[in-house]
Amino acid sequence: MKKHTNPLDSLINHLDSALRTIGGAEGHGQRANPAEKFHDTKLDDTQKKLVSGLMRINHAGEIAAQGLYQGQSLTAKLPEVREAMDQAAQEETDHLNWCHHRLNELNSHRSLLNPLWYTGAFGMGALTGLIGDKWSLGFVAETEKQVVSHLDKHLQRLPVHDGKSRAILQQMKSDEQHHATTALDAGGAELPAPAKILMKGLSKVMTLTAFRL
Repeated sequence: MKKHTNPLDSLINHLDSALRTIGGAEGHGQRANPAEKFHDTKLDDTQKKLVSGLMRINHAGEIAAQGLYQGQSLTAKLPEVREAMDQAAQEETDHLNWCHHRLNELNSHRSLLNPLWYTGAFGMGALTGLIGDKWSLGFVAETEKQVVSHLDKHLQRLPVHDGKSRAILQQMKSDEQHHATTALDAGGAELPAPAKILMKGLSKVMTLTAFRL
């Protein structure tokens, strides 16, 4: 029999998840790191700085994804939508761990603004959940579409011999495309153009900032 938690238990679980995510604690991943199949290659200083910046952006994006899905799960009205958000958050935990490992291998740091990325995304996720599940799912779909676009650009910028980073981003891209499709199939509504433009603007601010900080 499936165990149901009351609202207080759910809130405590979300707070625990937030503290662990922002604090840098690794979640329980479900899959092996795709980068493990590749040997590390020599990167010069310029290449290492570029790759570190790109992986920091993606790590920050996964921090935001955790906040987004946790916020939506907290306010989603239908049980099946809450379960879908929880499952997506778990899959994003894999991405978060992989990016974290790669940053460690590069002797680079995580974004100093991770608390901001998480809380901002959590607020947006909770708000869309309150507005309605179809808009919450639509927000997920549009977010994932924009993430896929960013990943395509990052894959083009990576040094061709950096197999580790490339394997991570390629798997992330495949997963994000699946999340977008799943959200739409579950009844996600197409967001209005102004909302998409605003999301792109906020995403650009995050990517430009996280690359350095």
